[in-house]
Amino acid sequence: MTVAVDKTALIALLRAKGVKWNFVAREAQRPDGLERLLAGHPNEISAEARESAAALEGVELDRHRAEAAEILASTAAEGIRLVTVLDPDYPANLRTIFNLPPFLFYRGDLREDDARAVAVVGTREPSAAGRERAQRLAKLLVESDVTVLSGLAHGIDTAAHTSCLESGGRTIAVLGSGIRRIYPPENEALAESIGESGAVVSQFWPDAAPTRYSFPRRNVVTSGLGQGTVVIEASATSGAKMQARLALEHGKKVFLLRSLVEEHEWARKYLGRGALVVDSVDDILREMRSPALQRERADVRQQLSLAI
Repeated sequence: MTVAVDKTALIALLRAKGVKWNFVAREAQRPDGLERLLAGHPNEISAEARESAAALEGVELDRHRAEAAEILASTAAEGIRLVTVLDPDYPANLRTIFNLPPFLFYRGDLREDDARAVAVVGTREPSAAGRERAQRLAKLLVESDVTVLSGLAHGIDTAAHTSCLESGGRTIAVLGSGIRRIYPPENEALAESIGESGAVVSQFWPDAAPTRYSFPRRNVVTSGLGQGTVVIEASATSGAKMQARLALEHGKKVFLLRSLVEEHEWARKYLGRGALVVDSVDDILREMRSPALQRERADVRQQLSLAI
């Protein structure tokens, strides 16, 4: 199959009701994985594999192929780009996590040096001090050639993205909605600016509305795209705390500002799970690896995971 046909087939599989997307992503990147999926004989032995194989029995894939072709044609006409696990330029950091998305729709550019990236996240209702810390940290990170990831939400996310743009650095916004449905709508202009010098990415269908379930999935990708996550301000029930937990599960670095650790018990407990206290940007930079080394490490981890 050609690359274009491969992508259409992959998207068609994902249109089938009941198919588990993370399983498809893992299986499709294995040698001949897409062909085995289409034949209904996956290599992976898991509950997700069994459920997905059952879901594909009797499915009219030709109809889903037509739907997939229409989606790809319409998004391409709008300048929306697509990268899948079948592509060599799928983000290296993201490929190594167990719950990776099978595709990303995006505006802007995804670069190989985005492998030197860290997420800056926190509450939607920060204190003035928290907002200032997010702005300063984002500025210092991009000045050290680190790509800053965040979720385009109000509060800390917006402060981090905006500071990166004002500093002339790269930032990537990870959406909890489809690429055509910027959320929150108040940040549409910010998203447009990010797309001009960085990227806006989505793991959902292009017209998907935000839901209570989509934001935790957004956190998975925000963690996966980076080498680590920095939490500025966050309560014990916040999405930022969830992302910190996901980052630990992904084997990523978790950086907690000293002020956060002093204020919240959950943050102190996370230190016992491997999180690191941040007193200055140097505490983060010394843990960062070069894009080349990160890609090398990602390739090794991918080969190990595919061998299991």
